[in-house]
Amino acid sequence: MHTTISAKLINITAAAFTGAALLFGAGSGAAHANQIVARVSLSQQIMEVSVDGRPTFAWKVSTGDRAHVTPTGSFKPTRMHEMWYSKKYDNAPMPHSVFFSGGYAVHATYAIKRLGQPASHGCVRLHPDAAADFYQLVEAFGASNTSIVIVK
Repeated sequence: MHTTISAKLINITAAAFTGAALLFGAGSGAAHANQIVARVSLSQQIMEVSVDGRPTFAWKVSTGDRAHVTPTGSFKPTRMHEMWYSKKYDNAPMPHSVFFSGGYAVHATYAIKRLGQPASHGCVRLHPDAAADFYQLVEAFGASNTSIVIVK
């Protein structure tokens, strides 16, 4: 179900080099080179990731439940932690955390049976393999080249 990141990164790395050539050259595609856009749909409970405008991944997520809102809008990653423990929620583990607004993050969950339905305290939860892939992608391309867009 989950495509391994290594296969995708080979293609993405080639695209990054092509994008860098366009960025430093006179190509018309330079404005979109080396960009990651992660679009989270709260209504569909899915995160679609595009690299340089090309759909690359689509994963089930769990976002905020009825009592906990997931913020909507466009965000940039503010910090990343390979392993983080929530100070607010009893040191709950948050592997491969990509924080985007205060204490809100895209991160792995061990409650994988709940993916595809609202279940979090507001974060965007992913399957551990998907979270590791997303973390590596953001790490490779950089936070400044990554947008996390959350829509209703």
